[in-house]
Amino acid sequence: MNSLAHALLHAAQLLAAVLEGENLTVRYESLLHEHLDWPHGVRGAIRDLAWGALRKYGQGDAVLAHFLNKPLPIPVHALLLVALHRFEQRPAQAHTLVNQAVEAAARLAPGLKSVVNGVLRNVLRHKAELPVWRNADPVARHAHPAWWIERVRREHPHDWESILAAGNSHPPMSLRVNRRRATVESYLSELESAGIGARRLANDALLLTHPVPVSRLPGFDEGRVSVQDAGAQWAAPWLGACAGERVLDACAAPGGKSAHLLELADIELTALELDPVRIQRVQANLARLGLSATLKVGDCREPATWWDGRPFKRILADVPCSASGVARRHPDIKWLRREADIAGFAAQQAAILDALWHILAVDGTMLYVTCSVFDDENRRQIERFLTRNPDAELFPPQAHKARPLLPTTDHDGFYYASLRKKNGSS
Repeated sequence: MNSLAHALLHAAQLLAAVLEGENLTVRYESLLHEHLDWPHGVRGAIRDLAWGALRKYGQGDAVLAHFLNKPLPIPVHALLLVALHRFEQRPAQAHTLVNQAVEAAARLAPGLKSVVNGVLRNVLRHKAELPVWRNADPVARHAHPAWWIERVRREHPHDWESILAAGNSHPPMSLRVNRRRATVESYLSELESAGIGARRLANDALLLTHPVPVSRLPGFDEGRVSVQDAGAQWAAPWLGACAGERVLDACAAPGGKSAHLLELADIELTALELDPVRIQRVQANLARLGLSATLKVGDCREPATWWDGRPFKRILADVPCSASGVARRHPDIKWLRREADIAGFAAQQAAILDALWHILAVDGTMLYVTCSVFDDENRRQIERFLTRNPDAELFPPQAHKARPLLPTTDHDGFYYASLRKKNGSS
């Protein structure tokens, strides 16, 4: 169970599932449910290999193309991709890697052990040429689909390379301190005492020097802290909800932004979620933090099915999107998503915006949020909304009224637009 072969085998099975169209996170959670006896170290090793191989998926194929005369079964191809990723991580352990990959192949496809052995030994003999092969093709060089590369380059001409590079990096880990149970200063001291390095960002998010298991976080079970990306931690303060106000979190699961809103102010919060299973995650998160809200299952595009008729002063519309700004956390997105999907997300977002606008109070504000870097879901979406709704305006006149947060080493990629319903609107 603790061998590298074991980790390679199961990481390859996860990668193969993605190549056949499955969601990586769902398949990984199913795998863990099937193997409840696996210790955290084994789970982590499998996850690191699978996620890492998918982040660099295009690069592995560019290398294998030089050694394969015909396609291999998807699980064996996936094993080679995982092994190549491991070789890139730890080249000094190359010969051990080959032996362990062959052992994994013996359990996966015994008749192809010699193929796996031969390909990987050829890779070792040509290791000086690997960077040349990876850089020869844009898909391999940037480890993103061609359409994704072109779209980012067109829409972000000055930042496209850094955006793509961020999508291939290991994601940062940030914490949000529960202000009702601790202060940022006191929790920083607790982290220091626990030997966990961190620094405070402009929005009071605590960025860890290195990710750690939540079991190492002081007071996590007691609700003093939550794990939340630093970019996502702008949502609650930028919505600006005040004590006593009626607030809607329209797409609430898993509940991080709902909890942040409640930590900052004594508001009357309704947390809405379409999926009855996911609403349970919202409840669990709020319970751990000692918070409460009115939880409802419903479609935010159809307020008549769940709304009580009283307008909301503030609405957080964290809408479904391509998730192109968080691809490093969900690397299967890059390879499962199709360019045609973007128009579908944009249409869904427009329907949500229009429906929610009718239940927003006059002088109320709605914060539109995506975790996308694509203009059709962000800037162009808001431009179209303002054209359709003359009673809407970007507000307030600060820099964050409509602001893209491109992915960096500190946070994931997001887009925020703050909208106000003008006086005299219906």
